[in-house]
Formats: sequence, structure tokens, C-alpha cells
Amino acid sequence: MDSKTKNKFIAIALFAAVLSCLVFAQTINKGINVLKTKEVPLLEKIPFVPVKEFKLGLDLKGGSHLIYEADLSAIAEREKREAMEGLRDVIEKRVNMLGVAEPQIVVQQVDDKYRLVVDLAGVMDVHQAIEMIGKTPYLEFRQEKSLPTSTQNNNDEEMSLQDIFEGTPLTGRFLKNADLEINQQTLQPEILLEFNKEGAELFEKITSQNVGKRLAIFIDNALISAPVVQEKIAGGKARITGKFTVSEAREIARNLKAGALPVPITLISQTTVGPVLGKASLSQSLRAGLFGFLCVCLFMIVVYRFSGFLACLALAVYTVIMLSLFKLIPVTLTLAGIGGAILSVGMAVDANVLIFERQKEERKKGEVFERALENGFKRSWPSIRDSNLTTLLIALIMFSFGSSFVKGFAFTLSLGVVVSMFSAIIVTRTLMRMFLGTKLEKIKWLWR
Repeated sequence: MDSKTKNKFIAIALFAAVLSCLVFAQTINKGINVLKTKEVPLLEKIPFVPVKEFKLGLDLKGGSHLIYEADLSAIAEREKREAMEGLRDVIEKRVNMLGVAEPQIVVQQVDDKYRLVVDLAGVMDVHQAIEMIGKTPYLEFRQEKSLPTSTQNNNDEEMSLQDIFEGTPLTGRFLKNADLEINQQTLQPEILLEFNKEGAELFEKITSQNVGKRLAIFIDNALISAPVVQEKIAGGKARITGKFTVSEAREIARNLKAGALPVPITLISQTTVGPVLGKASLSQSLRAGLFGFLCVCLFMIVVYRFSGFLACLALAVYTVIMLSLFKLIPVTLTLAGIGGAILSVGMAVDANVLIFERQKEERKKGEVFERALENGFKRSWPSIRDSNLTTLLIALIMFSFGSSFVKGFAFTLSLGVVVSMFSAIIVTRTLMRMFLGTKLEKIKWLWR
């Protein structure tokens, strides 16, 4: 074995060992804990391996699946996507503040309608989940319409709010902060609003256009107050006064601060996945993955003998790399994602099959072992490259245009294709080169 091959083998072995510690941290820590009980000073200094859990999706862990439809009728077409991204950010912030770990919130467009898919893993009470999101108020400012003189003589009670006020671009999407304050003169609770830069400019423009008119503040389509604008207001700050208690004002301020919805939303679908069903799905998926791995290994050993055995070792390295990447990225594992990972196990040895078949042809020509090995890798590379690139291209298209479950499948499949190329070209080649010049090289039956 030449020094270059030896160094590669050591690097691969150390790399696989480190990643194995990450993947099987809990098992290794149990062994370390046993060693520490031997009361040997040197063993007591062995550190435990940091534990990083796999990130399981809703269908494996259980939880609530909610679909909301957004009302974008008041939003310009060019701003709809931006409004949906703002809505996603607000709901994610809201859910995080309420203690839901790692929610999955995705924007989807169905024809001309925009929807928000919310996956809350671990939340089994779907009504609780709905309440978490529903508490976030929708804040908007409406300006007084210019009504005909005959209409202005009517009382507000005889007219609907839609007849009196019309919407403005200023909504909760521009809100930066909200705080509770007690008015020192009236001792009534008030809510102080602070807008971001864009919102401050909008507020100044709207107040300048409505001097002498009422500017109404609505929360969840309910009129809170409608003060008359005395002058243009700069600085991006506003004040909400109304007939509410301190606790009500505090809750409104807290919810606005957590995130006022930039557009109204309506719940159109709700689903709950129980933990028992999720656990069963995970168990079946792992069983399928193990069975697939063993079947592939058996096929490779039966057909390609010792070469197949080395390919199985490379496949083990491939598996360790994939599992560690799932933890490090981290990848949210769903049934579809695990399906993509299991499919990539078969594709991981596809390159080895091409290489071994090419090597077999070289040996039939009478080439020596080393030349047959090198030519096998060199001449099979174009086919390996093209087949994997086409798979990556299809996976990219699926990831770009598919739903969340399709994206999970496409991502794990792409990851598997990239890692499989490394395991076949680098790991398998290094393992085979280790036997150059050895007695095993002379036994042609082993290499088929």
C-alpha cells in the first residue's frame, strides 16, 4: 500500500469514526458512563459526546397541521408575495414566543389564492394551536371617506362603518413596537404604537391628507377609536385610546408587539396526527431502511463478491455521513424525506455497479489488477456524472415547484446523490487500492 492510499484510508476512518460518535452519541455515552464507574482516574476524564437529536416532522412526531387562507384583496399584486412572507414571519414569531419548538410554516400559492401551511410538531391539541395563532390581532388604519353633503347630515348609527371609512395601506405589517401606558390625566390605559421607517412615512402621508378628518383604528375589524387628525404627524408614533381595561390593553399591546397580522387570515383546514401514529410511522420507516440496506449489501456481495463487500463498507460510511448531515443541517425528517433517503441507498451503489462492470471488462481484456481498477473508475466516471446530474436536476425542479412534503423528498434525495458520489469515487476506490500488491489481488475469483 502506497503512503497516499494509506493516508486517505486513515482520514476516511477517522472521519467516519467522528461522525459515528455524533450519530450514536447516546449509545456511546452509555459506554463511557460504564467506564467511569471502574474508578480509574484516567477513564474518569473521558468526556461525554454532545447529544444532538434528529429533527422529526409532524407525521413522525405527531402534532397539529393547519392551513390558513389569506385575504389579499386590499394588497397590490406586486406586493402580495411580500405580504405573505411578512405574514409567515409574524406567525412564526408568535408561535415561537408561545413555546412551540421549531414550527414549520410554508407559503403556498394555489391558483390565485395564497395559503399558509403551519405544522406544529408536538402540539396535540389542535384547538390550542388555533388559539395560539388566532390571538394575533389584525391592525389597520382606515380614513374617513369624502361623503356627499346630504349623507354627512346622517348620524353614524344610521350608516355602516364601510360607508364611513375606507382602508389605507397602513396595517400591522409596518408595526415595530407596541407598549401599554396609563394616561396621567384620565388614568385610562392607552396603547402606544411605533412604526418602522416605511410605516412612519405612510403614517405621515396619511395624516397630512386627512387633517380635520377622522382616522379610525381597527383591530380584527372592530372599531377601537376614531380620533380627528389635528395636524400632520411625523416620527412614526401613534396612540390607541378606547374603552378597555388595563388587562385588555396589556393583552392587545402584547399581541401587537408579538406580531400584528399584515393581512386577515381564515382557517380552512385542520388536522391532528397522534403521537402513537407518528411513532408507528417512524418505526416502519426505520425497518424499511434497514431492510433495504441489507438487501443491497446482500446483492452486492453475491454478485461482486469481495468488491461488493468493499462497496458495502463504503455504503456504511455513506449511511453515517447521511445521518450526521440530518442532525447537523438539520433536516426535518418526514415520511417523504425518509423515502428519499431510502431511495438514495440504492442509488448509492449504482455508481459502484458501473465501476465494477467496467473493471470486469478490463480484466477480460487481460489488464492487470491495478490498471483494470484505475480504468474502471476513469471510464465509468462520465456515466456516473451524467446519471447523477440528471437526478439532481429533477430533484431541483421538484424542490422548486413542489409542496413541503415533495420538497423534503427532493432534498434528501439530492443530499443522498451527492454523498453517494463521494462514497463511490473516494471511499470505494481507496478501499480497493489498499489491496494492490497483496495476495488477495491474485485471487481473481474474489474480484469476479
